[in-house]
Order: sequence, then structure tokens, then C-alpha cells
Amino acid sequence: MTVSEVMEDGSATPALTARDIHRAYTTGNMVNPVLRGISLHIYPAELTLVVGPSGSGKSTLLAILSGLLRPDQGEVSALSTDLWSLPQKRLDRFRQDHCGFIFQGFNLFSALTAIEQVMLPLTYMGWQEDRARSAAERYLDECGLSKQRHLRPLELSGGEKQRVAIARALVKEPRLVFADEPTSALDGENGQMVIALLHRSARTHGATVLAVSHDPRLMKHADRVIHLEDGRIIRDERNGN
Repeated sequence: MTVSEVMEDGSATPALTARDIHRAYTTGNMVNPVLRGISLHIYPAELTLVVGPSGSGKSTLLAILSGLLRPDQGEVSALSTDLWSLPQKRLDRFRQDHCGFIFQGFNLFSALTAIEQVMLPLTYMGWQEDRARSAAERYLDECGLSKQRHLRPLELSGGEKQRVAIARALVKEPRLVFADEPTSALDGENGQMVIALLHRSARTHGATVLAVSHDPRLMKHADRVIHLEDGRIIRDERNGN
């Protein structure tokens, strides 16, 4: 956590703030409210977990806070930037510069090797190839994938694919990390490794890590657990308190 992320009274400055977020989906003449006035603060150097039953609005909230889905009503402040007031090109650049995304479906490119997958975001940011390759090798090693760096997705297990996706999300050391069901398809060993990697991003790099999940294994490892139901926060608790 940097000095700029601590206020004068010693408390942390929120990295993400949502104010009165509403979102509904329309099918024909039917309007289905998904989020109903969500307001919250998310803090740096923590792993925050959003849980709730299917349809509670978890993934919708994650998409809105990360700049992927516009709310019907409300505001999002991310790193002191009014996210949804940005023009599209600046919003895209904000995500590129500051956000790392981990998706349940991995979103890997079939033609690229593991190291090429991890180098990709650095290439978009203008890094020289040697520097990008060195950083990609370091993060693949941290994810236990140094021997798999030249393999393509079809040659990797599900757990290995997820760890490649995590290395790709973390290699640029983003200040904001968003994870959608990062462990739900993984066995116990791979799930624990993913949890450890998310924790390391928060603890070592001071990232704000926000995950949504059905996986009960994540709950005891999160610094904070936010419970959603019917588009509302029904409980917000810190582990250890």
C-alpha cells in the first residue's frame, strides 16, 4: 500500500467505491432487476470476496466495478477516477493500464503458447520483447508453470490453464485484480494454489483483489466477505473480526 492510499487519520483510501448502483436486464416486456442500490468501498492490499446464490448479481457487480458493464444508475470511482464518466477509449486505456482480469473460462488463445499468452498484455502496453519475455517467465515460474511455458492450451490441464490466465492477469502488476469464479472448476490442490496467488498479489504488490465465487474454500482465505442476495448486500464481514 502506497502513502497516497492512506488518509490523514491512518485509514486506507478505498481503491473502488460504488454509489447506489442499479442494473436490470430486459427480456421482451419483462424487466428483471439484478442490482438494487449497491453501495460499498473496496480497499487495497486485501482479497475481497463477493458470494451469493446464482442470480444474486455477483458477476454483474464485478463487471460494473471493472468497467466492463455500464450501470443503469449510480457511480463507480476506481483509483479516484469516475469510471463511467470516461469516454470509451479512455475507459479501455484505464482497464489496460490498471486492471487484471481472471475469467472462469480462461479466455486463452488456442494458437499461443503459455509464455506468449502472458506476454500479450505487456506487448499491448508497448514493452520491448526481451523485457516482456523476462517478466512472463518470472510470473509463470511463480505460478508453478516454468516447465509448461512452451505448451499451448490443448496441451494443458484445467488447473494449468487457470494458472496461465492468472499469470497473464498479474504480470503487469495491476492495481486492480478482478476474478470471476477463479477456483470453481479446479481440484483442491490447484484451488489452493490459485488462492495463494491471489493473496500474494494483494499482500506483496498491494493490489486490490475482488473475486466473486460459489466456492466455499475461498471464504476462509478472504480478508473480507460480502454476501449478496436478490441484488442487495445482506452481510459484510471481515475474517478475524
